[in-house]
Amino acid sequence: MNRDQPELTAVILTLNEASHITACIQSLNWADRVLVFDSFSQDETAVLAQTAGAELIQSKFENYAQQRNAVLDALQTDWVFFVDADERGTPELGAEIRQMIAERPERGWYVPRHNYIFGQLTRGAGWFPDHQLRLFKHGCVRYERPVHEIAVVDGEIGYLQQPLTHYNYRDVAHFRAKQRAYTSYDARILYDQGVRPKPRNYILQPLRHFYWRFVTLEGYKDGLHGLRLSLYMAYYEWVKYRKLGWFWRKNR
Repeated sequence: MNRDQPELTAVILTLNEASHITACIQSLNWADRVLVFDSFSQDETAVLAQTAGAELIQSKFENYAQQRNAVLDALQTDWVFFVDADERGTPELGAEIRQMIAERPERGWYVPRHNYIFGQLTRGAGWFPDHQLRLFKHGCVRYERPVHEIAVVDGEIGYLQQPLTHYNYRDVAHFRAKQRAYTSYDARILYDQGVRPKPRNYILQPLRHFYWRFVTLEGYKDGLHGLRLSLYMAYYEWVKYRKLGWFWRKNR
């Protein structure tokens, strides 16, 4: 590593990511260090990570914000770049990051993502640019909120141009499983905020969501693929409000 340049550590949070971890680590070979912060995986994630040349720390998972804050506390580095195991870096992204952290004053950076859903690059319906706040000057960020964690940055934030590649949902079964979990999280957040579902919400919210995805966010540009995704997301908007209603009935 050239010590005239800031030290950059790529961090991958993992739990049972044996199918992804080697390729993910290899795609980040432009970072000075790659650290896998593992939640005691039951598969070969830990062994594969070390074989691929990454550092490994294992830590009990409590929630997403806690896990990210724990790795920040464990690190000594200049910059941290968080990457998910199903994401891949590119040399172009690495070169842009190197330039930005060496020359710019921002302390946090959003990175866009190319999302592959059911194996197809998806550019509409809200899946591009899909900016994620992932690159931070160490010591300038803390995470809040256990689910859908939020990065709070002490300083200016910028936007990178080169995307991460994200292999998002393998198939429809994977998509449905993830959306069931997300709708439970989101419904709970609405409940905690005191939001009560009204009868019209069960009809109007899915319709609005479909229009937003397919028309406003240009899901139509992905053809039948975009139509299917927009319909799926409208359906899960209905599921979210159904679960919200269940929370209120249960705790009446």
